[in-house]
Amino acid sequence: MTTYEYIAKNEQGEIFSGFCENFSNRALLKKDLAKMGDTLIKVRRKKNPKLKNAKISQDEIVTFTFKLAGMCSAGLSITDCLETLHDQTEIRSFKYILADIKKSISSGSTLKNAFGKYRNVFSDFFLGMLEAGETGGKLSETLEASANYLERRADFKRKVKSAFAYPIIVGIMCFLVVSALIVFVVPVFSKIYKRMHVPLPGPTQTLIVISDIVRNWWWLILFLIVLLISAYKLLKNKPAIKARWDALKLNIPVLAKFNRKVVASQFIRTFAMLSSAGVPLVKALEVANIVVSNAKVSEITAELQKSISKGNRVADSLKQFEIFPAIIPQLAASGEEAGKLSEMLNKGADFLDKDIDRMIKSMLVRIEPILTAVMGIIIGFILISVYLPMFDYMTHFK
Repeated sequence: MTTYEYIAKNEQGEIFSGFCENFSNRALLKKDLAKMGDTLIKVRRKKNPKLKNAKISQDEIVTFTFKLAGMCSAGLSITDCLETLHDQTEIRSFKYILADIKKSISSGSTLKNAFGKYRNVFSDFFLGMLEAGETGGKLSETLEASANYLERRADFKRKVKSAFAYPIIVGIMCFLVVSALIVFVVPVFSKIYKRMHVPLPGPTQTLIVISDIVRNWWWLILFLIVLLISAYKLLKNKPAIKARWDALKLNIPVLAKFNRKVVASQFIRTFAMLSSAGVPLVKALEVANIVVSNAKVSEITAELQKSISKGNRVADSLKQFEIFPAIIPQLAASGEEAGKLSEMLNKGADFLDKDIDRMIKSMLVRIEPILTAVMGIIIGFILISVYLPMFDYMTHFK
């Protein structure tokens, strides 16, 4: 199908713009607009914008959700909200997406189906909350809850990125310094030692071999790195490999406890938010599993769904799995007794998030000196290997 960008006029004489990729020619687009009482004014063909793979930042989605929630709570129709937000956004691909969603809704599509065409932009959690709000008549409330949740997740990702920025920068600097020494400094000393016929100790010989490999075979090293990255991207979504990798993340030494808390927090908060919006518990578990995207959690989710479907309490079901810290089933039990399950689970997720923050800070305190020490050892080894033959030569000269 060809993608068209168009300008049209409705029955009230109001001019609006949009795009469509569901028609093979202009005549069909004009006919479709006429069915809704709209008149096509101008149309042009777009060159394959690839909207299915459009990358919209999480901050943009959070801002969009907050605005949509506020406009819906003010009593505006969803199509009017989308039209206004379409005009406000400056991101071209997002404009196209909002225009297409508005058109789908105007044609009678449900909100979930209209937004669901762009799952790469709008998460499964957002779609689940959207469906709950539409069917339960609480669209503005669920949208605001979604925005708060998405904002919290975006803040968490920013915290993790900023926390590990220093170690990453140190690692990159170490790599650049070592590469410069190996490529430029070591060959100079190697030539000097050959002319002087100085016997080379083991560390120096090893360093020279590494330097020769890097300088003469850099293209092969680069090819292997690209090959490994390509293989990783190709294989990471294979069910068997993904299952092993997900299991490894939850059991790997040092990081296992951290990864388990992150997974538990995401799962519990998503489940709590969806259940508070009126989504059935079994369905809320399914969406929470999709959001977490971990093969091991998928197995746990299937067991939880079976347990809850049999009539067991959420607290008793959660207690069966070690991945959920003891405080989560305890808070769930209190919430079920008081009729405030989602509220208590959210508090449990808050507790886990605070614990995760403490763990990140603790890891950084340990990582920074380790990185500095490793960098010092590597550079020290290179310098000693370079100057060791010269020291031996000076000794013989004396």
